[in-house]
Formats: sequence, structure tokens, C-alpha cells
Amino acid sequence: MPVIKPVSDLRNYTEVLRDITSGNPVFLTKNGRGKYVLLEMEDYEKIQAGLKLMTEPSKSRLCKYDRASEELPTNDIYGIM
Repeated sequence: MPVIKPVSDLRNYTEVLRDITSGNPVFLTKNGRGKYVLLEMEDYEKIQAGLKLMTEPSKSRLCKYDRASEELPTNDIYGIM
């Protein structure tokens, strides 16, 4: 279940920070609408890495198979060498 708090709860920021766990960010609202997200650094880095792969698909291991009909070797899909 998502943790949603008003931004005014940041007056007691240590309690808000305690609610942040890996994979479970805290969503902050302002005037009843979502405004900010607080998340662990590890989660942020995972998101950034995923965005980088989406914007630079040529750096992905699976992009070396550029034809949709070409079959991917099982060892590449599961990372087995």
C-alpha cells in the first residue's frame, strides 16, 4: 500500500524518512494533489539505469538481434554464459 502524506508532514521529517523503504517511496501531496516523491537512493539509481537503457537501446545486450524474426539464444535471455 502506498504511503501518501501531506507535504506539511515534513515539519517532522525524521518520521517521514522512516516511512521510506526499498521499493516503497513516500508520496507527498500539496493542496490535496500529488507533488513530490521521496525514495531510497538505490531505487532512484535503478530508475535512472532503466531510463538510460530505454534512451540508449544500442547499449543493451539484446539489441544485437535487430530483426524481430531472429530467434534469441536462451543463454542470452537468461544471462547464462
